[in-house]
Amino acid sequence: MPPVLSGRGLPRRAAAVLTGLALAAGGLTATAFAPATATAATATTAADFPVRVNQLGYLPDGPKRATVVSSASAPLTWQLRDASGAQVAAGTTTVHGADQASGQSTHLVDFSAYRGTGSGFTLVVDGRATHPFDISAALYDGLRADSMSFFYQQRSGIAIDAALAGSAYARPAGHLGVAPNKGDTSVPCQAGACDYRLDVRGGWYDAGDQGKYVVNGGIATWELVNSFERARRSGGDAALGDSTLKVPERGNGVPDVLDEARWELEFMLRMQVPADKPLAGMAFHKMHDAQWTALPTRPELDDQQRELHKPSTAATLNLAATAAQCARVYAPYDAAFAARCLDAARRAWAAAKANPNLLAPATDNTGGGAYEDAEVSDEFYWAAAELLATTRESQYRDAVISSPHHTKPVDAFWWGGTATLGRITLATVPGVALPADDVTRLRGLLTSAADAYLSTIAGQGYAVPIAADGYVWGSNSAVANNAMVLGVAYELTGAQRYRTGALETMDYLLGRNALDRSYVSGYGERASENEHHRFWAHQNDASLPHPPAGSFAGGPDAGLEDPVAKAQLAGCAPAACYVDDIGSYSTNEVAINWNASLAWLAAFAAERRTAPSTPAVQVTPAAITVPEGGSATVAVRLSAAPVQNVTVTVTRTSGDTDLSATTPSLLFTPANWATAQQISLSAAQDADTAAGSAVFTVGGPGVQAATFTATEADDDTVPPPASCSVAYKVDNAWSNGFTATVTVKNTGTSTVSGWTLGWSFSGDQRISNAWNATVAQSGAAVTARDAGWNGTLAPGASASLGFQATHSGTNPVPARFTLNGADCA
Repeated sequence: MPPVLSGRGLPRRAAAVLTGLALAAGGLTATAFAPATATAATATTAADFPVRVNQLGYLPDGPKRATVVSSASAPLTWQLRDASGAQVAAGTTTVHGADQASGQSTHLVDFSAYRGTGSGFTLVVDGRATHPFDISAALYDGLRADSMSFFYQQRSGIAIDAALAGSAYARPAGHLGVAPNKGDTSVPCQAGACDYRLDVRGGWYDAGDQGKYVVNGGIATWELVNSFERARRSGGDAALGDSTLKVPERGNGVPDVLDEARWELEFMLRMQVPADKPLAGMAFHKMHDAQWTALPTRPELDDQQRELHKPSTAATLNLAATAAQCARVYAPYDAAFAARCLDAARRAWAAAKANPNLLAPATDNTGGGAYEDAEVSDEFYWAAAELLATTRESQYRDAVISSPHHTKPVDAFWWGGTATLGRITLATVPGVALPADDVTRLRGLLTSAADAYLSTIAGQGYAVPIAADGYVWGSNSAVANNAMVLGVAYELTGAQRYRTGALETMDYLLGRNALDRSYVSGYGERASENEHHRFWAHQNDASLPHPPAGSFAGGPDAGLEDPVAKAQLAGCAPAACYVDDIGSYSTNEVAINWNASLAWLAAFAAERRTAPSTPAVQVTPAAITVPEGGSATVAVRLSAAPVQNVTVTVTRTSGDTDLSATTPSLLFTPANWATAQQISLSAAQDADTAAGSAVFTVGGPGVQAATFTATEADDDTVPPPASCSVAYKVDNAWSNGFTATVTVKNTGTSTVSGWTLGWSFSGDQRISNAWNATVAQSGAAVTARDAGWNGTLAPGASASLGFQATHSGTNPVPARFTLNGADCA
């Protein structure tokens, strides 16, 4: 968990920002620092709406809960009314009592059972009605786009097009060296940092200021690209595809979210120290104006000198991590760019290893935030994880496994604490070259962290996955990041409780909170509109616009770290320490890493999820040999999470009665459906020489049954001993694809030096990529040759390879495998 002075940047904003802004030409106007007249009205308005809801609305298949501010000790009646005023649902509240973070006495309303749709709903409790809201499957479509549009409008070095952003937000390109700008096409270093200039145009302005920081750009870029990776695994990537966002690159065949992230990636690549300079491969920590930029200042009117600040290990590892992720995700769309990213990632990793202690100092806070970070082992772990997921090379696997973060519990992530980003990648990217039990353990750590966030939510009057002492600078970012972990846990398990927790977190951010306030501009009846920003500064200058829809305010900060907060919020409860005023930079600034979390969650929430399909039983292998008088096992799992616990039973439906199942039933739950369980089979000893077979069915209520065949290996006529055995396991499956692991074991008495495994698919499966082996496919026939490092199999030793494939229709398991041409058991 970040320290109390975290969020936008440890103590970098408190004294430094105040002093810098006071000295900046123009400075903050008296209006900006004066108590806003709207704030007094805000308190009155909030009191008029003691029933707090998600002011945007709810999903038909999602949770629908509200919080009521009331000291009543007995439950209160509630009614859900449609736009005509007709009652469509009713019930009574649950008394929660005192809520520590808000200082309020609360009741809870749960109307999740209502599945109707429409607009203009209100919830009425004890005669008091909420703001109107919608119930719609399309609820988050607009926010998904607008939270991403924020990044286009934060772009440096490109004109913002009125046709894409709207006339109020159109502006010329900033910081291209066109007068009065002095950069960013040829930027000098601070004194003593270097003796040359770099072209570092492009990228996103970091926050309400016009600096550009590699360490904050790193986490923001990773979150956007990870959002696409997650959507691609879930089958929802079309919603983030080409021409889905208002960006100038739309229509180029590349998903728009990747076009947007590339704008920042190109900047980060430019921040890498050139090969012929000292500290080659490292990344400059940041670049910004020599003094704090005055408010308001449009980017193209900024006349200050821009400066590069010394390279740092943290910035270099941010570059290594995001460039490695880039190489993996962009490869299908632009192989040349992906190769550039991988080269930069490798050079950054090597440079960071050679310079592990170049730490950004807290004192470097003139003109921009320090973004100091005295502990970079987490960045090393994150970068190693991304490089491993992309290259599968042993040097990065060794770095991952040897890191202390590899076995630690999952901690909250932020720009200065990035180990959990690496854990998410290792737990979710198919084919990571880690032992299976390592991946299983990481997934367990992530779901344990998610369970802890659900426990925190359950103990509060508002659904917030942070504790009462967690309302620090950028608290909304911490809320959104923790909700991302809930989303990851949902992907890993399919358990609805994690999706519910993530959606309820959105409820908090969009109005179900202590202030009856939506922290996302343009979304909700009482949405923030005066976020701290240099050119979205309408409160400061009426000729300038408010922040655009989809901009995300930092949120309550109990530290009261700016003059406006100190003047207006003295004595506030932690969750109420927020003011929608442009001068309150510690509660009301925007930032790219904050909006990236919101964009990730909005994309997650916007995915259409049809009624869950009936899970199918999956048995591996589909045909097995059982030695006479002995036993063998098959692995059983489900294809998806069941709605409730399911007991599957094993029955012999035809064939030799000598064959029987000694495991009569298995229990699968919504949490363990993906974990393979074993069914034991036995073959009775008899005097005949027939190798009988039997068909077994594995099924139960609420699942699609599967069959498999068992054949007795009669010992009355001894066959030659098998020299190998193969286990084939489908790890993850979706409508038109799957990933699988194939494990070959040397069951002979001689070492195998170099192996080729062969099999044929009986369906239309086509392998698209593979790992831990060189795999080729001709028609249905597949050959997999060892990767060199795993080519020697001593007696009893095993080697595993994995692959991703497409298919349509059924996905049967191959019936026969060969090792170097000989049949395997």
